Amino acid sequence: MTTETTLPVTLADIESAAQVLKPVIALTPIEHSRVLSQHLGAEVFLKCENMQRAGSFKVRGAYVRMSKLSDEEKARGVVAASAGNHAQGVAQASSQLGIKARIYMPRGVALPKLTATRDHGAEVVLFGDTVDEALAEAQRYADETGAVFVHPFDHPDIIAGQGTIGLELLEQLPEVETVLMGVGGGGLLAGVAIALKEKARELGRDIKVIGVQAENAAAYPPSLAADALVPLDTVHTIADGIAVGKPGQLPFTIIKELVDDVVTVSEDALARALVVLLERNKLVVEPAGAVGVAALLENRLEEHGINPATTAVILSGGNIDPLLMLKVIQRGLSAAGRFLTVRMMLPDRPGALAQISRIIADSDANVTRLDHTRIGGSLSMGDVAITIDLETKGHEHSKTVLNNLRAEGFDPQITNNAGGSVA
Repeated sequence: MTTETTLPVTLADIESAAQVLKPVIALTPIEHSRVLSQHLGAEVFLKCENMQRAGSFKVRGAYVRMSKLSDEEKARGVVAASAGNHAQGVAQASSQLGIKARIYMPRGVALPKLTATRDHGAEVVLFGDTVDEALAEAQRYADETGAVFVHPFDHPDIIAGQGTIGLELLEQLPEVETVLMGVGGGGLLAGVAIALKEKARELGRDIKVIGVQAENAAAYPPSLAADALVPLDTVHTIADGIAVGKPGQLPFTIIKELVDDVVTVSEDALARALVVLLERNKLVVEPAGAVGVAALLENRLEEHGINPATTAVILSGGNIDPLLMLKVIQRGLSAAGRFLTVRMMLPDRPGALAQISRIIADSDANVTRLDHTRIGGSLSMGDVAITIDLETKGHEHSKTVLNNLRAEGFDPQITNNAGGSVA
């Protein structure tokens, strides 16, 4: 392991940041998760940064960075770019410190994040379609005007601020052996890795630190394999908070030395993780904040040879658009076998639809929507097509419903098999 003194951020930097933050942030709770503990076969705890002020961990790094500005720099104002959480962190910190802030956000940013950023008093400019495009424009504005650019992850003060979560986690859960968290640019993972690894070294033990990325926005695995920053051609994920196409240089330097692994998860696993957190743990978490839980649900630790042990997952944020939440919940229910959409052909005669309804009712499933049509290029004369949305009770129950329909001569075709386990 690289020693503390050779890293661009030290444990002492993080401990100093913790003192700066003490009067301005909330000490977020650690919650035990029985359902995740049963799934993993070891105790699982959740570090609830979704309950942090401004709804995510980002205010930590933003405040530390901006608190160190000179009076002359503060007078010039700050500029930042973000899909939402860093924007809110900078906006909140600038309000507390009395600094003018201009924030670039990509078009299509979640409305609650946009509104919250403006409510903190920041000037918001919508630019580009990705965080990377907004970052480039924010840097251009800083170069042109002299405003101080507050990078979301690629700065020592930002990394030190985010690393304070690691110190809190060890104080709240000293027996922790494995810690998972999401990674976009890498500021959170880098800072927490320094705090955990160096503190554990002082105690003569080791703590596994695992980063998690959405598989459609995973720049770290190829970059770590190449030992160089490898930008992605495209980034597409519901986890907008970690939809970053290229690692930060400083975080990458730390992560490649200290982090034990970076794993990826599917979009369906992300959706299931949000449903589990909402339904079983009563926690509202955004997709980027739930990637660590998704990794547990997809058994990523076991696949990468990490034995189950006392595990903590950092829920990094809870700023989710209600409209996205509706979509994600439906996808998550589908992935868990609890929402099923089927299409089938029926003879256009009285009683056919009633027969279908009887089979579904006898199977103890519930119809939530039905579409009935006689018109379509694939329809024969005398046939109708129906599409039915059903509430079911899991993959096995879904199979039972389908088998009961087939037993009476129907041919239901699944149109939403997100989980891939129903046939």
